[in-house]
Formats: sequence, C-alpha cells, structure tokens
Amino acid sequence: MSTNGQKRLNHRAVPDLPALPRPLYARSESLQRGTTTLWHSHPWAQLSYAISGVLSVHTHSGRFLAPPQRAILVPPDLPHAVISSPDTEMRSLYIERDAMPWQAGQCAVLEINPLTRELINQFGRIPVEYDESGADGRLVAVLLDQLTAARDTGLYLPWPDDSRLQQVCQALFDNPEQGLTLGDWSRQLGCSEKTLTRLFQRDTGLSFRAWRQRLRLLSALPMLERGERVTDIALACGYDSTSAFIAAFRTQIGMTPSQFASRQ
Repeated sequence: MSTNGQKRLNHRAVPDLPALPRPLYARSESLQRGTTTLWHSHPWAQLSYAISGVLSVHTHSGRFLAPPQRAILVPPDLPHAVISSPDTEMRSLYIERDAMPWQAGQCAVLEINPLTRELINQFGRIPVEYDESGADGRLVAVLLDQLTAARDTGLYLPWPDDSRLQQVCQALFDNPEQGLTLGDWSRQLGCSEKTLTRLFQRDTGLSFRAWRQRLRLLSALPMLERGERVTDIALACGYDSTSAFIAAFRTQIGMTPSQFASRQ
C-alpha cells in the first residue's frame, strides 16, 4: 500500500530542535510531492495532521494511516517515519511530554472534529513564544483538552516481529490486491501453513485473512480521498465485487465508502 501512489519519495528534513520553546509548538508545510522522513524519535509527542492529502506513520509495531479529519499522535521517544501523499497540507504539533496523556510505545489515529481543526489552524498563527498566562495560553489549554478527548479511530495495521511474516506483510503492503494464499506463502518460505497461522495470530492479534482485509480497506482510504470511483477502488484492492468491498468497509470503518468520502 503506497500512501502516495508512487515508489520514489522525496526526503523531508526533521527539525533540529534542542527543546520546545513552549509546551506546544506548531509546524506547517505544503508538500507538493510525496515525501518521507528518515526513522527518528524525539523527547516530545507529535501530532501529525493533514488538512488535505494522506499521512502515514510507520513504527516497528504498526502502520498508522490518517486521511483528512484524522491525525496521528506519536508518543515521546518512539522511533517512527512519516510518509505523505502528493499535495499534502500538513500541520504538525510538537507537544511537551507532560502536557497530555498518551499510550506509551503506541501511536493513535485520532478523529479531528471541526472545533479541534479550527484550534489547530488558529494555533499556527500565534507567536512561537506565546504568552502561557494570556489568551494564547488558554487557546492551547482548550486544544490540548480536545486532543485528550478525541476518539481513537483504530486506523492502523499491526506489524509482525517475525522476519518471515515481515516478508509476507511487506509484499502485501506494496501490492494489496495480491491474491496469494497463506498456503502459497508457506511454500515460498519453506515452513508450514500452520506455523504461519500461529505466528500471524501471535504477532498481530489477527488471522491472515483479517490482516489482509484490514490492509485492503486501509489502502482504499487514499483513493477515496482522491475521489476515485468505488468500483475501481474495490478492484484495485483485490475485491471480486463492489458489494463485497462496501460490506467489508462498512463493517471495519463504520460507514460506507461513499459516506467516508463525503466527510473528507
């Protein structure tokens, strides 16, 4: 699954900040081409949010995806890489580690409501060294409260530790429509299908079929954001019929593809 629809990405620099000047720090970027950062970590949390385009954060334990109206919260000290699609309007918030709660070692994909979206936009306009005891400080307090209360959408794909499963998952991630069965993979890797079944459940908490279905549905989100036809998306994601794709999408995402696209 390529978030940007192309294999070659521009590298995006990570700001060299020895410390945050205030508990909340904003960074705004207009990224015309698909970009990626090298793997890195920092002692503060990061909220990656796209006004337009699609963001993906990769960690050793999962792949986290955020189309518009969602944001990815990365906890402090967690190694990660950030990938953006072409024509992405990105807003990053760097958050002091004690400013709000998060789950250690695990990203979260948060739903961004209209109030939180406007607060993020407004915060990007205030001075970097804002008055913490004045109106700007109160805006920051409300924004942090909204982020703390935001719903975790669960738009992520667990990633295995086992090197054999990593080969399988990377191949499927690059080509979600691929139709090889777990038996086919077991023959390629020289191990039993029973072993791969057990490893998938152990490392991802999902069966192979459930993992692949989640991958295919997540890979549909950037295409929906670009306004592609649902029928074309279903075929590109490896579904035999549009109705099967819509049914699976509704079950996993909680709405139909058309409803999802209309909310972007």
